Amino acid sequence: MESLFRCPVCGAPLTRETHVYRCPNRHSYDIAREGYTYLLPPNQKHSAAPGDDRGMAAARRDFLSKGYYAPLLNTLCCQILSHSGDSPVILDAGCGEGYYTAGIYQALTAAGKTPRMAGTDISKAILRSAARRARGVEWAVASSFHLPVADGTADILLDCFSPLALEEFRRVLKPGGRFLYVVPGPDHLWELKQVLYDRPYPNEEKETPYEGFAYRSIVPVEDTITLPCQADIHALFQMTPYYWKTPKAGAVRLAALDTLTARISFRIHIFQKS
Repeated sequence: MESLFRCPVCGAPLTRETHVYRCPNRHSYDIAREGYTYLLPPNQKHSAAPGDDRGMAAARRDFLSKGYYAPLLNTLCCQILSHSGDSPVILDAGCGEGYYTAGIYQALTAAGKTPRMAGTDISKAILRSAARRARGVEWAVASSFHLPVADGTADILLDCFSPLALEEFRRVLKPGGRFLYVVPGPDHLWELKQVLYDRPYPNEEKETPYEGFAYRSIVPVEDTITLPCQADIHALFQMTPYYWKTPKAGAVRLAALDTLTARISFRIHIFQKS
């Protein structure tokens, strides 16, 4: 079948076969047994294994699979259902371990739609987890700044806590296409930050216009979660940026907790391509 992806070498359309993607110029890309392919050329890699490592991938998979961020997933599903036609083309750039991608795909199909969806991430380790979640989605290791997708392909593009590659997002979206950009709200994980830092501060909340896009709305998501064990607390910690920049004393305090109740807070910025 014809793929949503394009050859990263020559830009030609890719055809998906049982175990491989091929382009007319005889470039081919194997499909791993988990269901993803590798479309990241060596000159787009900044390290031997870019993106989240296996430990972070496992933490994200374990934490998200328990439904702690279900309020965000449910809101994304509602928004995308309301903005999509019967057969939408949806791209999740920086899809991580695929929790939101797969959940959206399942919601669309349950609503009787026939979506074509693709998820990309620069981490090979995390795509292994993502590809197991939904076989109906195409998955590829790729950079958000060099998406292996043709111009004007996507009806909807999702960026959930991932790098903001605006030039590429404008390129791959159709005219009038929607761009959903998810960022943490001011009080996101405030109680976690109070344990980690002596003087925590709220996340900045701002409304930033981007060239080529018109603001349509900002949708807030607010809830409270309770983590009942140290394993879940550590998984949450490991999948946040705080894991890499927390003083040792804060990490020790967190490791001593048996339970943690914390606010979750997100903002979904919805834009339309001009």
